[in-house]
Amino acid sequence: MEISQLLNRRLQSFLALTSLVVCFVLTARAQSGFTLQQVLSAPFPTELQAASALGRVSWLSNAEGRRNLFIAEPDHGKFTVRQLTHYTEDNGVDLGDVAWSADAQQIAYVRGGDFEAVSKPAANPAELPGGIQQAIWLVSLKGSKPSEPVKIAYGHSPVFTHDGKQLIYVLDNQLWTIDLTSGTKAAKQEESKPTQLLHTRGSLSTLRLSPDGTHLAFVSDRGDHSFVGVYDLATKSLVYLDPSSDSDRSPSWSPDSHQLAFIRTTTAHNELDFAPDRSTTTPWSIHIADIATGQPRVLWTASAEQGSVFHELATEDQLFWTSGNQIVFPSEADGWLHLYAVPAAGGSASLLTPGDFEVEHAAFSQNRAIVVYSSNQQDIDRRHLWKLSVSSSNVYKPEALTVGEGVEVFPALASDGTVFMLRSDARLPMRVAAVRGDASSSGTPEDLDPAAIPKDFPASQLVVPQQVIFSAADGMQIHGQLFLPPASATQKHAALVFFHGGSRRQMLLGWHYMLYYNNAYGMNQYLASQGYVVLSINYRSGIGYGLNFREALNYGTAGASEFNDVMGAGLYLPSRSDVDPNRIGCWGGSYGGYLTALALGRASDLFRVGVDFHGVHDWNIELGNWNTSYDPTANPNLARLAYESSPVASVSTWRSPVLFIHGDDDRNVQFEQTPKLIALLREQHVPLEELIFPDEIHDFLLHKDWLHAYAAETSFFARYLKP
Repeated sequence: MEISQLLNRRLQSFLALTSLVVCFVLTARAQSGFTLQQVLSAPFPTELQAASALGRVSWLSNAEGRRNLFIAEPDHGKFTVRQLTHYTEDNGVDLGDVAWSADAQQIAYVRGGDFEAVSKPAANPAELPGGIQQAIWLVSLKGSKPSEPVKIAYGHSPVFTHDGKQLIYVLDNQLWTIDLTSGTKAAKQEESKPTQLLHTRGSLSTLRLSPDGTHLAFVSDRGDHSFVGVYDLATKSLVYLDPSSDSDRSPSWSPDSHQLAFIRTTTAHNELDFAPDRSTTTPWSIHIADIATGQPRVLWTASAEQGSVFHELATEDQLFWTSGNQIVFPSEADGWLHLYAVPAAGGSASLLTPGDFEVEHAAFSQNRAIVVYSSNQQDIDRRHLWKLSVSSSNVYKPEALTVGEGVEVFPALASDGTVFMLRSDARLPMRVAAVRGDASSSGTPEDLDPAAIPKDFPASQLVVPQQVIFSAADGMQIHGQLFLPPASATQKHAALVFFHGGSRRQMLLGWHYMLYYNNAYGMNQYLASQGYVVLSINYRSGIGYGLNFREALNYGTAGASEFNDVMGAGLYLPSRSDVDPNRIGCWGGSYGGYLTALALGRASDLFRVGVDFHGVHDWNIELGNWNTSYDPTANPNLARLAYESSPVASVSTWRSPVLFIHGDDDRNVQFEQTPKLIALLREQHVPLEELIFPDEIHDFLLHKDWLHAYAAETSFFARYLKP
């Protein structure tokens, strides 16, 4: 075929797909009562952070791609909300790394860059002509009105010195500082020049200033090992604490600044990533080093069996040094992720949160006496907040802080005792809320900015998903959320199975606390409004159901045992009287894209059509993305197992039409995964379509790309599954 003919054919295919998408978007409201734009229009808050003074709190908001910084503060029994930045475009320029000064009179943030893959250059899906540079910006709150943001320096991870006169940050994996005493006006800031504090190797992260403000701890990642370093701000000297060939992380200061605790894990012992890792013969441990002498000691070591592999909380800090001189830490010693406490002087650890549930997010009060955490205690498919005193007492009694049918996560404790949180429910997405610490509090969360939800957001038209528990093909019990379409004259509906990504994720009975899955939840609601029965499943290797479920035998690269759950969902739906067994499809992204491709390849008779967002198709390619030293030829048997666990191994039985959606600057799942599978399917004459976003990353930065992708998905399903 001539090149011109090939290009013309591809152009015609693209125009046809675009025309279908546009027609679908224009007619969507008439079909469902609300549009994709409406159901994904609510601002999504992230990075909730309480200041150490004045009862203030900050968060970032993503409103249809417009990212901005907000704060709130108590004001005569209410909360005053202020928007500190006013970025107005959906241009993919992200915000992050928010930092408060000790007196809460200054706040810094970073604009630009990849906050998940900090070592990689900023993505530019909007094709901004000037490119994107990562820079630190400063806002002063000292007057009656916040100052305009001022660019301070290039870099990320800012930390204020205790007096607020300097900002320490990371640039090109080195520590830098800049003087702030010249004020916040741009003309004056140009007089301040950054100063490099040290020259060292490794990738720097987790900057933690000591309580007395004299030392800065950080983690230096060297690839196959990492150190915890301590920099003396007065003497300008650096020491690495007990360096070894292992990986040290999560530094936590003692209240008196004399000691530093950190976690040590052994170098990678699992031959395959994305495979079960239940135990190790070299368990993780907690170490403490004396800052004056550098003398280290081992405080606590996990047992050699259950809980020997470290599994972290979904928060930045993993160790909390209490006012009662105890170290609070996460452990799976009983098969569930819980909080424990061990005396800093040494001794046995005490379980603080017993039960068949998992702790996910945790935050400490500024006096180091109270911890508030989120968990699925007594409500396995939601999250609620619990409060626990961790003073010197040996009696620990968790107290429920929130209850009901909502989802409450990411607690942040203000200086006045107020507990801030993000909360959602089945119909309203995540928003910032608070339970006051004073006597006037009723214990019911209060939304700080209820007007932020758009007036035309279709909350009243959304369905409340039902909890379902079904059997996988091998008998394992699997949880899911069922979205039923509005009642209609049609007795049997087309049905869709949704697979989340991760796989270390759990979909909930409400709007999710991660933007990617917030969008997926909104999409499932929209698909239900279009007449589909939608089943979102929490397959094995996900979180929320204990260590053995997460580290399920033979999952992922070790045998794809999650396919049992895929088949269980595919067999559950036809058993329902409201589902047409001949019209079942599936969709998912990332790891969910992997399972979508696996379902279409291995069970085309059951799953008639699918939409695969940036899925993993060949584990032997993906493994090299996370372990650069991975060599498939080093262990052919393992490489063969990884291949047989991949969708590419099932191409010969793949007949179902598929739509591939992928950004070609994906840093999580290599873009080459998609064209490689497409080439194999073309040889099999499998009907396929593709939607490729140039310069877009894994978690699409542009809101319009999410809308485009979901509109294409809905159009694709309609053509194959609607009567």
